[in-house]
Amino acid sequence: MQGLMQAQQLTTAMLIRHAATNHPRREIVSRGVDGSLTRSNWQTVERHARHIAASLADLGLRPGDRVATLAWNRLPHLELYYGVSGAGMVLHTVNPRLFPEQIRYIIDHGGARLLCVDPDLIAIIEPMLGDLPKIEHVVILSDQADTPASSIADPISYQSLIAGPRAIEAWPDIDENCANALCYTSGTTGDPKGVLYSHRSTVLHAMSALANDSMSLGAADSILVVTPLFHVNAWGIPYSAAMAGAKLVLPGSALDPVSLFELMRDEDISFSLGVPTIWFAFLDYLERECSPEDRAGLQLNRIFTGGAATPRSLIERFRDLLDVETVQAWGMTETSPVATVCRPLAHHADLPEAAQIDLRAMQGRAVFGMELRIENEDGMELPRDGEAAGLLKVRGPWVLNAYEGQPTGSALDAGGWFDTGDVAKIDPDGFLQITDRAKDVIKSGGEWISSIDLENAAVAHAKVAEAAVIGVAHPKWQERPLLLVRPHPGETCTKDEIVAHLTDKVARWWLPDDIIFVDELPHTATGKLLKTELRKQYGDHFGAANGALT
Repeated sequence: MQGLMQAQQLTTAMLIRHAATNHPRREIVSRGVDGSLTRSNWQTVERHARHIAASLADLGLRPGDRVATLAWNRLPHLELYYGVSGAGMVLHTVNPRLFPEQIRYIIDHGGARLLCVDPDLIAIIEPMLGDLPKIEHVVILSDQADTPASSIADPISYQSLIAGPRAIEAWPDIDENCANALCYTSGTTGDPKGVLYSHRSTVLHAMSALANDSMSLGAADSILVVTPLFHVNAWGIPYSAAMAGAKLVLPGSALDPVSLFELMRDEDISFSLGVPTIWFAFLDYLERECSPEDRAGLQLNRIFTGGAATPRSLIERFRDLLDVETVQAWGMTETSPVATVCRPLAHHADLPEAAQIDLRAMQGRAVFGMELRIENEDGMELPRDGEAAGLLKVRGPWVLNAYEGQPTGSALDAGGWFDTGDVAKIDPDGFLQITDRAKDVIKSGGEWISSIDLENAAVAHAKVAEAAVIGVAHPKWQERPLLLVRPHPGETCTKDEIVAHLTDKVARWWLPDDIIFVDELPHTATGKLLKTELRKQYGDHFGAANGALT
């Protein structure tokens, strides 16, 4: 027997309609190309989105067609999120920080017929348009008067989309299982792979973010969206903020500490999210340039971090400097992305301070809807005892089942589990600890060394700004760890200092065989350490006469 309840489709149109109806005047603040601020609201975003939907149809686009964006966190990008998907088309966000060949590949592979580009990113796209035969129209995300000169043939101004002669009267009925957004992985090997989200998966993921043990978002929140809209849909914030009716502040391309601080101060930001590297630079600025009175004026109460492991030192600095809670999460493009969030349980309240930080440095517990398991190399599930480490697999209603262009279910094993490529432990309370990427774990003498744990221990040194650990071939032990350290500007430290610091923090056999001090470390376009590049550069380090530590 079936229940007698309405079966409405879960779509992104529901989200923007809800925000416009119930939170119409809640502000959306956006920093433009020239640094000025534009103020809008959820009601205006929906009105513009309805015009976008009609304008795209007038250009010949139909449900299922892809619309690519090469854009920063600005108001037009947010309006496209709803105008495109609400009309039944697919929004394909593209990361402008990638190499040109990767951008060309991703746009072409995604199959977009129309490309929307920020005016300050035109120079990236101009040289490759001749190699993008599927692109029929290019929209410049500016007014006609502000559109810069370019070699693009017949560009369309964004203003003409949102000020077109007509808007759709009502959002069309869409099957919730239809695609609404397309993002590509930022993998460091091979071609990027497309992850095609559905309306249903997107709405469920957004609803999950509102939970108290996740982002805990509400209508009273003012959110500074530091995570790019092109990075896994800014971790779902454009959707969850509409569901909550929260204020959104979009910083454009200005992610320097001064610009972020000014927005936090002036827009009464309560919540923000971004990768650890952004927050380290932000805290350095606050310590160096801002008075205690300036810092005390911030309304910020929690920071959501992900994209890379969050070091203990970041958690401690936010607590000590701003009395702000750091909430670490884990996920992937393939998981929409939030899969686990680290919030303490009731019985953790009495833990000593150091143990509280240890807990918050973990990746957290599965949010409702997500399932986790760890397996050995034979596919047998390992116990949740906090000791056994194995391959992490996940499944849930916002986890992919196949990559774009691949057969349905091809990314899953026989039990419907997706292999994340991470090595992890799960403790009896369900807290996940990522110990490494499977490709980055160091196998030394038959034992595993976690590069992530060793990096976090190194970063805890006061003089260390960033650290990277790679496994390097060793004639006796198969692999041994090599530590690369980027000191804070103006700081110098020695190998002996670093080793002394690590000695009581990791097992003795984990200590790196050598330490190299560098001015910069390579990163992917989303801020992750580019270890493939480090392995190319230092892969024979212990085979050369470099003098390993003893």
